[in-house]
Amino acid sequence: MQSVAAEFNLSETAFLARDSSGAAGAAPRFHLRWFTPVTEVDLCGHATLASAHFLFTTVLPEHGKLEFMTRSGILTAKKVPAPGSTGVPGEEQGKLFIELDFPMIGFLECNEMLSIPETLNGAPIVSVHKSATDGDLIVELSSGKEVVDILPSIDEIKNLACRGLIVTGPAPAGSGYDFFTRFFCPKFGIDEVMSFVSPKHIETAKLV
Repeated sequence: MQSVAAEFNLSETAFLARDSSGAAGAAPRFHLRWFTPVTEVDLCGHATLASAHFLFTTVLPEHGKLEFMTRSGILTAKKVPAPGSTGVPGEEQGKLFIELDFPMIGFLECNEMLSIPETLNGAPIVSVHKSATDGDLIVELSSGKEVVDILPSIDEIKNLACRGLIVTGPAPAGSGYDFFTRFFCPKFGIDEVMSFVSPKHIETAKLV
């Protein structure tokens, strides 16, 4: 699996295997593993969403719920109605809406000095937090524009005492989004994993 992921050279490659040990009538269950080009990871959101979308549209279109057995426990994916609609779960004008149930990750306030001047490009830091599980640093800036304008120095980020660096800030008023976020993880072979924004009550991701 690692060799295949290295050849694909994507931020995450997901591997699925059907599990047939579940009780009759239970939601279909699959083993799910995620790999960067250099290592296996415990959890990946966008690759799980892609896996669920593939299964719902290609393999098991008649099912409305799936379960994934992972290194982070049992994760679930289910078709849901479009936000604000009362129609058929998962379908509106040909679109598929999927809800994922992931474990909650705690964050701790971090008071350590963070020196990444090249990356921040002069943007002042509002706060710094650290993930309680994988140690990722979350740096909050005052605006989403500052997030867009940062110039990531991969060498600078790689020297930080953490797995990865998340930079986030509030989206501009009237944009229809809550916040902008960028995630850098060069130690795992992926300089920038993804850039994404969060519309009101809906999270979407775009690979880069």
